[in-house]
Amino acid sequence: ISRHESEIDLLIYALVLTISAIPVAMPAVLTVTMAIGATVLARKQAIVSRLDAIEELAGVDVLCSDKTGTLTQNRMSLAPPYVNPPFREEDLYLYAALASREENHDPIEEPIFAEVDLRKLRERLQAYTVEKFIPFNPVSKSSQAILRDENGRQIVAIKGAPQVIIEMCHNHDFDKTEAYRHVEAFAENGFRTLGVAVQTDPDQGFAFVGLIPLFDPPREDSKEVIAQLKAQGVEVKMVTGDNIAVARYIARLLDIGDRIEDVRDLKGESTEEYLFLARLVSRALVKVLKGDISEEEVDKKADEVVRLVRKELNNIPLPPGTVKRHESEIIEHIEQANGFAQVYPEDKYFIVDELQKADHIVGMTGDGVNDAPALKKADAGIAVSGATDAARAAADIVLMAPGLGVILEAIKQARITFERMQSYTIFRIAETIRIIFFMGLAIGVFQFYPVTALMIIVLALLNDIPILAIAYDNTKIRNRPIRWDMHEVLVMAGWLGMAGVLSSFTLFWIVMVYLKLPIDFVQSVFFAKLVIAGHGTIYNTRIDDWFFKRPWPSWILFTSTFSSRVAGTLIAVYGFGLMTPIGWKWALGMWAYALSWFVFNDVVKMAVLRYYRKRKANVMI
Repeated sequence: ISRHESEIDLLIYALVLTISAIPVAMPAVLTVTMAIGATVLARKQAIVSRLDAIEELAGVDVLCSDKTGTLTQNRMSLAPPYVNPPFREEDLYLYAALASREENHDPIEEPIFAEVDLRKLRERLQAYTVEKFIPFNPVSKSSQAILRDENGRQIVAIKGAPQVIIEMCHNHDFDKTEAYRHVEAFAENGFRTLGVAVQTDPDQGFAFVGLIPLFDPPREDSKEVIAQLKAQGVEVKMVTGDNIAVARYIARLLDIGDRIEDVRDLKGESTEEYLFLARLVSRALVKVLKGDISEEEVDKKADEVVRLVRKELNNIPLPPGTVKRHESEIIEHIEQANGFAQVYPEDKYFIVDELQKADHIVGMTGDGVNDAPALKKADAGIAVSGATDAARAAADIVLMAPGLGVILEAIKQARITFERMQSYTIFRIAETIRIIFFMGLAIGVFQFYPVTALMIIVLALLNDIPILAIAYDNTKIRNRPIRWDMHEVLVMAGWLGMAGVLSSFTLFWIVMVYLKLPIDFVQSVFFAKLVIAGHGTIYNTRIDDWFFKRPWPSWILFTSTFSSRVAGTLIAVYGFGLMTPIGWKWALGMWAYALSWFVFNDVVKMAVLRYYRKRKANVMI
C-alpha cells in the first residue's frame, strides 16, 4: 500500500499466497495414506474400522492378548476325569451336557457332547425336558439348567469354574480337600477344569458330581509369533479367566514369562498379610496341641493350613480396611507382570487404563460382549476372529483369521504407513516455511514478487497432486514402536525449511544483484527453481538416513514426482503464455542448482538428526 500498488492486486496476491502457504493437501494426503494402509491390512485379514487406529497400532508397545482362541487353538480335548462317588463317569458327562447347549457350538461344550455320543448317552440326555436355561455368566462363572425328568421330577444341573462349583456343594460325603487337590493336579498339567454339580431335591443343596479336565493346546505359530513381537518391541501380556496354574503352564509353553499374577493382586488387594498371619497362628496351634512334633511336621501342617486359607480368601470379598497398594505400585505391578489369571471383563478395562496412565500405547484383543468396554478403552482395540457383533463394533480393528500372526502383520504394516505419514508431514511443514519466509521477506523487505499469483497456483497443483504417491512409498520397518515426536518433526522441518529459504535468497542475489536480469525473467527462473527443488525435499525426509541408502523410493513415487518436475520445467522453458520462457540453458542450470542444494539439505538433515537424538538420549539418561 505504501508503494501505491493496486489494493485489488494486493488482495488477490495475499489470498493466493495464503492458500499456497497453508498445507491444504495435508489432510487429503494423510487420509489417502491411511486408507491405502487399511486396504493392505484388509488383504492380510485385518479390517480397519477407524483409520487413525493405524497410527496407534504403529506405536503399540503392550499387547494384552486373550488366551483362548488367540494364543491357543480353541479346540478342547478331554482327559480322564475325577468323579466323586457314588456318581459314575456317565453321570458326570450327562449332567455336564444337561448344563450345556449343543446348538451354541461352544468349543468347551463340544467335546462333552462328543463324549456323550461315544458313551451312547444320547437317549438318557433326551429324556430330560429343559424348563429354563441360564447361559454362562462371566460373573458367576457358571451355566445351569432347570429340567424335568421323564417322571416329572425337577433337577438342576450346573457346570462352571471348579472353585465356584466346589464351594456351592455341601453333600456330607464330599471331600473338598480331595477335589481341590485334583483341581491343582489338573492345572499343573495345563488342563482347564470344569466342575459339575446336580440338585435332585429342591430342599437340599447341590451335590458335587466331579471334575472334567480339558486341554486347549497352544496354536502352532503362537510361540514363534510372540518371539517376533518381542523382537519388534511389543510386550505380550496374557489375559485369561483361567486359574493361575493353567495360565502359568501355557505361559511357560509360549515363553511369555513366569510372572502370571492373580486378579486380586492386580487390583492391589493383596492377601499376603492374612496368609502370613495364618502361618504364624497355625504353627503356634500345632506346637501347642502336639508338643513333641518336629519342625518339619510343623511346617508341613502350616503349609496345608495356608493353602486352605488362600482358597477361602480367593472366593470371598476382602473386608473393609484391607491394606491396598498405592496406584503407582499397582501400575508398576501391572507393568512387570507377564500376564493375569482369573480375570473378569471389567478387569481388562482396569488393566488397559492403568497401562495408559504409565504412557503405554496399549493393544487389547477380545471377542465377547463384556470385552467391549476394554476394546473401546484401548488405543488399538482388536476384535479377534469369531468375535461377537458388540466386540466388533467397539474394536478399531477386526481380525478375520485366528491367531497372533495377523496382529504381527498388522503392526508391521501400520509402522510402514506411519513412516509415510511422518515423512510427508515433515516435507509439507518444511515447504510451508520456505514459502512463508521467502515470499514474505522478498515482498515485504526487498519489494520484489518472486513469482506471480498464477505461478503460485501452478506450483500448488504440480506439488500437491503427485505427492499423493507417498502412500505407496517404500519405507523402513522399524523393530520398535513408533509414535509422533512433534518436537523432532518441527525441528527437522524448521531446519530444512530455513535451508530452502537460504537457497532461494542465494539465487535471488545471483539473478537480481549480480546478473541484474529482468523481473519477468527472474520470476520464471524462480518458478523453475521451486518446481524442481520442491519435490526434492520429500527424498530428504522419507528416511532418517542418507538419501542414497535403502529402502529406495518406490517407482510410483519417483515417476509421479519426476513427471511433475519435467512438466514444470517445460512450462518454464517454453512459457506457453503463462510466463516469460527461460530456455533450456537456464532450465538445466536450475536442475544443477536444485540438485546441489538437495545434497546440502541432506547434510543438514543428518547433522540435525544426530545432534537432536544425541541430546535427547542424554536428557533421558
